[in-house]
Amino acid sequence: MNLLTVKRIFRAGLLDFWRNGFVSVASILMLVFTLFIIGVAMFASVIVNTTVTQLQDKANMSVTMQTTASEESVLNLKASIEALPEVQSVTYQNREDVLVAFKDRFADDQLTIQSLGEVGNPFGAKLTITAKDISAYDSIAGFLKTQVDSGAAASVVDKINFYDQKYHDALVNLQNVTASAQKIGLVALIVFILTTIAIALNTLRLAIYSSREEIQVQRLVGASAFFIRAPFIIEGVLYGLVAGVITLLLFYPLTWWVGNATAQFFGGVNVFSYYLSHFPFFFLVIVGTGVLLGGVASFLAVRRYLKI
Repeated sequence: MNLLTVKRIFRAGLLDFWRNGFVSVASILMLVFTLFIIGVAMFASVIVNTTVTQLQDKANMSVTMQTTASEESVLNLKASIEALPEVQSVTYQNREDVLVAFKDRFADDQLTIQSLGEVGNPFGAKLTITAKDISAYDSIAGFLKTQVDSGAAASVVDKINFYDQKYHDALVNLQNVTASAQKIGLVALIVFILTTIAIALNTLRLAIYSSREEIQVQRLVGASAFFIRAPFIIEGVLYGLVAGVITLLLFYPLTWWVGNATAQFFGGVNVFSYYLSHFPFFFLVIVGTGVLLGGVASFLAVRRYLKI
């Protein structure tokens, strides 16, 4: 295919784009709607993932040791816990560190501090465990319980508990809700995309019908199937390109308006700042998806209705 043919194809596509004004506007609006939903889903995913990560950082498991446990036995248990694939990190605090932390926490409670002076150090060493995933804590707790029941750590471990149960419970609930929301969102997104393609097929069918005489002439003079299809595909790509740019422009004032609110209520994520810093990624996804949808819809419309 020579350069002259390429120029003719692009020129025909541009002419159809401008000539079919109503069809173009209708197709672009439907694509904008679908691309907007995709963009909102991207922002929602960022907010939810950041919130889950922050809650997960605050959720951990603490293992309190017997006051008679030796440091060597505690460190051996620490090494065995660190060897678990579910574990991200294990922090060790000896008895003195735990006592200092307790005194700092209750520095204003003089009665409690005086009582400690009389009884000495009642605390055992402590291991603070952070898992790679919130669902792994049950597995880690099962491992520790097995160690205690088997006698390997019976004289070492005193108590196993989640350091901050409220964060753990909130994170579990949030993950359950997130998993359900992602499934529902995926189904809704697929429905929107299929609806957009169906409407684009119908609107492009009108454009093809209005060009039926031109197509018949092209057939009579021996134009190839590709030469007839290509301008309509170019037209669909233009729909997607324009719709993608419009969608990106809509997100600018919208994210600016809600940016401070999301920063305050969703773990410090300012969607406006995130949008600006990740604009190339959004441009690639939104515009790329628009171009792909427009091109595919046009190709299917031509293939189905022209029967060439």
